[in-house]
Amino acid sequence: MSWRELLPPWLVIIAGLTGIVLLCVSTKDVPITPFRTKYGIVVDAGPSRTILFIYQWTTTKANKTRVIRECSSCPVQGPGVSNYSDSPQTVGKSLEPCLNWAQKEIPAEQHSQTPLYLGATTSKRQMNLTHLLAALTVALKSSPFDFQGAKILSSPDKEAFDWVAVNYVLENFFKYDWRGQLVPSGKGMAGVLSVGGTSTQLTSKVEENQAPEEGVRLQLYGQMHNVYTRHCPCHGTDQLRSRLLSMLIQDQRSAKTVSNPCWPLTYSREVQWQSVHTGPCALSDDTLDIPSPEEVFNITGSSNPTACIRLVQSLLNSSSSCSFFKHSLSSVFKPLRTRFLVISEAMDFMRETVPSPDLGQAVNRLCGMSVKELVKKSQKSLDTLVDYCIVSAFIFHLGTKGYTFDFDGSIWTAFQKKMGDTSSGWTLGYLLSLTNTIPQDSPSFLKGIEPGVWSLLLILFVMLLTGSFMRISYRVMVKENSFNNRNSSVFDDN
Repeated sequence: MSWRELLPPWLVIIAGLTGIVLLCVSTKDVPITPFRTKYGIVVDAGPSRTILFIYQWTTTKANKTRVIRECSSCPVQGPGVSNYSDSPQTVGKSLEPCLNWAQKEIPAEQHSQTPLYLGATTSKRQMNLTHLLAALTVALKSSPFDFQGAKILSSPDKEAFDWVAVNYVLENFFKYDWRGQLVPSGKGMAGVLSVGGTSTQLTSKVEENQAPEEGVRLQLYGQMHNVYTRHCPCHGTDQLRSRLLSMLIQDQRSAKTVSNPCWPLTYSREVQWQSVHTGPCALSDDTLDIPSPEEVFNITGSSNPTACIRLVQSLLNSSSSCSFFKHSLSSVFKPLRTRFLVISEAMDFMRETVPSPDLGQAVNRLCGMSVKELVKKSQKSLDTLVDYCIVSAFIFHLGTKGYTFDFDGSIWTAFQKKMGDTSSGWTLGYLLSLTNTIPQDSPSFLKGIEPGVWSLLLILFVMLLTGSFMRISYRVMVKENSFNNRNSSVFDDN
């Protein structure tokens, strides 16, 4: 056999042996972090309703805090937990439909690894929820999820978690660079102005040396944040309306029909004096000539935005119990940033119906709407919609005192999409703060070799394939030539 026949097989043998030897060289463990989705559940047991939220995140952390991706929710049918005081045994059953929904949303193999938290929000005037939370705890412990306990959130805690959620959605803690990596955002933290029914809360980050004792300290994304909430009673939607009507009645006490510039034309309501002039928020009056408690007045709308703004400013300047609303921002306990996002039904309505970067123009357009326009743009009751002008004028008044607000429609859309229900935004902030205690999954490992060794192996195995192909081709050609020669000799003999 000639050397041409022996060369390809030898090349194959040499390449194969070399490849085996190189495969035996030292390797190193390459960690591979699993990127499968993880889940967390928070139940918001509020005084008027209960909602179950499911949040999703990947197994990686950014400076010890999770990066939550998505949110879905299930409103629990029925009233809030405080309405079950007479039958606490039934409060747990009300959660069953939403717990069954959660079991379908989360893969079965992750049920036992999914943390479940229960948070209850309540006011000082409401009853003790301890026995109701005990009944809820029994129901949640019987679920397949990893129940972590129940907690009654104080007002400072709830407002602080709202602040966390807002700044998380606005990407003030971190942002994604062009490589898709998490990096510090470099932006300042926004504040949150939350307008409720009876009071308003202003929450912001403060300096370490200015943090009051009642503030909340939160460790998030590798940084410590001191969050402080200033409460302002009597400045919620219901109280602002009552106090404004009380002022109008006293200014126009000689008339049974009282004109209200903050209500639209053709809208009117009969109001009893004691319904607007009672409790700690009632306006003080130095004169004795005030209406009797049972006296009824007919309040009619005159739709005058300019007069409404002046009236609200006069009300706040003369009777506000909150110095940080009454005076300029520089003369009070100043937050680090004066850029605020407003959480309020009135502001939600104004963003959707009269989007404008100019707050003054938006307020004028809202307060100038007719009854027909208000009803057309929302399914809420007219009695609720007519009070949105008063709240918007209140926000505008704060703007004249040094506060600035975010009214960017795209920001608010992203905010609502990521938080789900904005009134329960604290659940996102609550879970983010708790993810510091959730251990990160241990990474798996793969055997790896250096790039140079890998390239050499690739070349050798290419040679192996080439040599094998040449060997096969050569043998085929030899057989064909042998067959042709044999046939030729047969024909020559004939």
